[in-house]
Amino acid sequence: MPATAHLLVAPVLLPMGTAALMLMLGEGNRRLKAVINTASTLTGLLLAVWLLLRVQADGTAALGVYLPGNWPVPFGIVLVADPLAVFMAVLAGAVGLAALLFALARWQHAGVYFHVLFQLQLMGLYGAFLTGDLFNLFVFFEVLLAASYGLLLHGGGLARVRAGLHYISINLLASLLFLIGVAVIYGVTGTLNMADIAAKIALIPPGDRGLLHAGAAILAVAFLAKAALWPLNFWLPPAYGAASAPSAAVFAILTKVGVYAILRLWTLCFPADAGGASAGFGGPVLVWGGLATLAFGAIGMLASQQLGRLAGYSVIASSGTLIAAIGFDAPALTSGALFYLASSTLAGCALFLLVELIERAREVEEGPEDLDDGNYALPAFLDAEPPKGINLDDNEEALIGRAIPAALAFLGVAFTVCAMVIAGLPPLSGFVSKLSMLQALLDLGSAPAWWLFTLLIGSGLFAAIALMRVGVRHFWTAQDRPAPRLRVVETLPIAALLAAALLLVAQAEAVLGYTRATAEVLHAPRLYIDAVLGTRTVPNPVKGAQP
Repeated sequence: MPATAHLLVAPVLLPMGTAALMLMLGEGNRRLKAVINTASTLTGLLLAVWLLLRVQADGTAALGVYLPGNWPVPFGIVLVADPLAVFMAVLAGAVGLAALLFALARWQHAGVYFHVLFQLQLMGLYGAFLTGDLFNLFVFFEVLLAASYGLLLHGGGLARVRAGLHYISINLLASLLFLIGVAVIYGVTGTLNMADIAAKIALIPPGDRGLLHAGAAILAVAFLAKAALWPLNFWLPPAYGAASAPSAAVFAILTKVGVYAILRLWTLCFPADAGGASAGFGGPVLVWGGLATLAFGAIGMLASQQLGRLAGYSVIASSGTLIAAIGFDAPALTSGALFYLASSTLAGCALFLLVELIERAREVEEGPEDLDDGNYALPAFLDAEPPKGINLDDNEEALIGRAIPAALAFLGVAFTVCAMVIAGLPPLSGFVSKLSMLQALLDLGSAPAWWLFTLLIGSGLFAAIALMRVGVRHFWTAQDRPAPRLRVVETLPIAALLAAALLLVAQAEAVLGYTRATAEVLHAPRLYIDAVLGTRTVPNPVKGAQP
């Protein structure tokens, strides 16, 4: 086995080892912990990018199947790097690095174990995307959820505790359903390896298919609760709105873990050739549930008066779009949905970071700059009689010559880009992804396809109205508010996320080519099944020893 093959497990082991190291450092040494955390997170992102480049160059169903315990498939732990897994891993690494850089300015000081919890969160994300069996998917789900409980409560406060109790309760219930669903599927198929389950579904007797479908439905409820499907998403807006900015930014991709699990298992286990009633099982539920979720999220954005809750409803709308697209079982639609997944996640993460900066700007107390009481001397160019032809504002002050503070200009431009991406306005990545999906829906031509077509356009209009209203309130009607003070380490991750969204547009053809190849692999599950089940253990180098 080449040495590079072991790098497949590195994205999981790296954050686990980093978290253990920072625990040994004790409660102090926060500066050292920040350096270690940043180096580890950046390394994890680079590893994920390397895996993606290898998959793209390889062009096969899977870059590799790694057996950490060297047990034969399907009896041991399996990690699989296929196009979808590494795509999600890169997205998780990018969001994680941006949130961490933002947290270095302030939020890392609000709790003792922030850096440890952050690395455990990344470990759970990478593990959930790369694992190839249901039990370890459950384990990594629990790791990332346990870390998210601590990150949600990071910084304290009554609002976080109240929202945290709802968040923890719904996720504990989802975990219980997850475990029950896994147990039922294991009882029917006799295996927990995803590829092995998919290979055995067509062989299950008709009398046992009802039990199989019941287990799959229970499992789907657990995933859909995490993916914020309506009506299981009541917990999301208050929880994400109350969380600290870097925690909420990471949570933007936590919801996509549920979407990923649905996409992975549904296309793998219930394709058109699954046999009998198992072919496309649950597809209509995904379509109509996704449509209801998209409509709920769009209306919630329009009704939101707080920017944090608006950002939460935008996450719900994006999840509804993805779930509905998955249910159609159409490779062309899945391709556009994957592009949309990347675009909406990057924009959502940036928006959660912007929420704090914008709200902080509103909380800046007005100082003597207002000059309302007449006790301060006006600058000469304002005190003098304005020349004829000079435009004046409502206070009879000249509009020409005013400089926009750099911090306010940054917030305004960043918010505008975020709003355009989320609303799907041209020419940014949100428009490219929605256009790709709309073209695929036109080709389908069914009634549900027309509903999704209409809701994609309508939700974009609702999002544009809601975000425009927020922009007017925060930027246009606040002329006398002092400019906020921003740190470079706070603005850099937001700029990087938006630059990544712009890069998606600049490289749209290449990205769509990758998502098309990924969709083709997903909708031809035999490639994944053969890659996993065909993997063999590595012989023991000791002569005469059993492998």
